[in-house]
Amino acid sequence: MPGTTRVEVRTLKVGRYVALDDNAYKILGMSKSKPGKHGGAKARIELEDIFTGQKKSHVSPVTDSINVPMIEKGSAIITHIDGGEVHAMDNKTYETLILPLDGMSLEAGGEILWMEAMGRYKIIRDH
Repeated sequence: MPGTTRVEVRTLKVGRYVALDDNAYKILGMSKSKPGKHGGAKARIELEDIFTGQKKSHVSPVTDSINVPMIEKGSAIITHIDGGEVHAMDNKTYETLILPLDGMSLEAGGEILWMEAMGRYKIIRDH
């Protein structure tokens, strides 16, 4: 999967991110079972999609590898709002970003924090 790296399930922690089915998820909870007579230890991971908020659970052996998205975060200044899109200028690179509005009440000239994962953008917080 582009924009991801692979790690073992046993190394995951609550609050980190995983990538399943071309979506990025935040880990809300995690429990591990002990190895039994007929199999290895398993991990049950409770997930929430970082873009839609949809919840999901995933079960896999702790020795399996899983994709982890490379998350990039930054801040930007809003240049203007056009319909359902926010046009902003990144504070570090000065490049123009086009982000979904997602029902937030924002104004031109304000500062926002954004997040990018697997080619999708989201506004995390406005200042």
